[in-house]
Amino acid sequence: MDFAFTKEQLMFKQEVIRFAEKEIVPRVREHDLKEEFDFESFRKLGEFGILGLHFPEDLGGSGADVITTVLASEALGEAGVDGGLTLSLGAHTFLCADTIYRHGTDEQRKKYVPKLASGEWIGCMGLTEPNAGSDVASLKARAEKKGDAYVLNGNKMFITNGPIADVAVVYAKTNPELKHAGISAFIIEKGTPGFSAGPNLIKMGVRTSQTSELIMNDCVIPAQNLLGEEGEGFNMSMQTVEWDRSALLAPFVGAAQYMLKRCATYANEREQFGRPIGKFQAVKHKLANIRIFVEAARTLVYRTAWCKDQGRALNHLEAAVAKLFLGDWSLVPTNDGVVLHGGYGYCHEYDMERIFRDGRLGPIGGGTSDIQKMIISKLM
Repeated sequence: MDFAFTKEQLMFKQEVIRFAEKEIVPRVREHDLKEEFDFESFRKLGEFGILGLHFPEDLGGSGADVITTVLASEALGEAGVDGGLTLSLGAHTFLCADTIYRHGTDEQRKKYVPKLASGEWIGCMGLTEPNAGSDVASLKARAEKKGDAYVLNGNKMFITNGPIADVAVVYAKTNPELKHAGISAFIIEKGTPGFSAGPNLIKMGVRTSQTSELIMNDCVIPAQNLLGEEGEGFNMSMQTVEWDRSALLAPFVGAAQYMLKRCATYANEREQFGRPIGKFQAVKHKLANIRIFVEAARTLVYRTAWCKDQGRALNHLEAAVAKLFLGDWSLVPTNDGVVLHGGYGYCHEYDMERIFRDGRLGPIGGGTSDIQKMIISKLM
């Protein structure tokens, strides 16, 4: 395992940081306050090449490896991009577009991936349901084949990009008796009769990311919109874990690095009792704890990305450890960032309270911390 990045990778990361600081960050606070998705920034991510970074060039991508893709995602957080936009990026690129790329037919790839890679279309993934979150095998959505079409019925919940998506990868049971082995995946386009999204959910954090229910009421789609074969949906959804534990987590690592820089600057500038507060041991310890978290989290995310680049089957124990660590242990340093800034940390203009709110999703989204502990103990 070698974490000595190439010169090109490091230069590209700095390019992403400069791009984000200039083109995206100036609007972050405004959109977070209004709870609005920043369509302009999303399109610019597509123009810069980040939305399709790891896809082949003939599908609108750059053919980048996983490590480079993870570095780009981390760079966005390090530049100060909010967790809502990076979450939307992750759901769009890694949960929707990548699933079509990996499991779709040539026709499906050519139809959807270039539009998603460019940002012309926005994608989402519909897996979680009102009563089926961590227990994927208990989902209730049904897909019944009738002639040359499938009829889908059911509801999905907490779907990132749901209200704004042009295309969705949706999971439903084609054979309920087989439980997880009876789950299949389908492509559904916006405007399909019987397919709709609920209103945007008001959330504590990642507020620029639009989240809603997806509703399928006798939704009829062509049979060729099936992804792969019937019964392969569960394994497809589990393969997204590789991205969820690397590129989707990387912006949170970047955000912690951004927070550390802001805290160190503030500690050197803010004076109390005749000297900068950074001279006090209690403040030094807070800065040290944030740095420790950043280094450990980075290593766990890079290891997952490295394994994926090497073509190794993902070790779900290692992936669960990474997810759990970033989710649970980020709560302490993000809280320290708020406390270190005092009253200013509680105000929007200093970004600390936003980073704290965005980070609170960590132990919940993409598999709760309790589920990660179950996975770790079972595989041990």
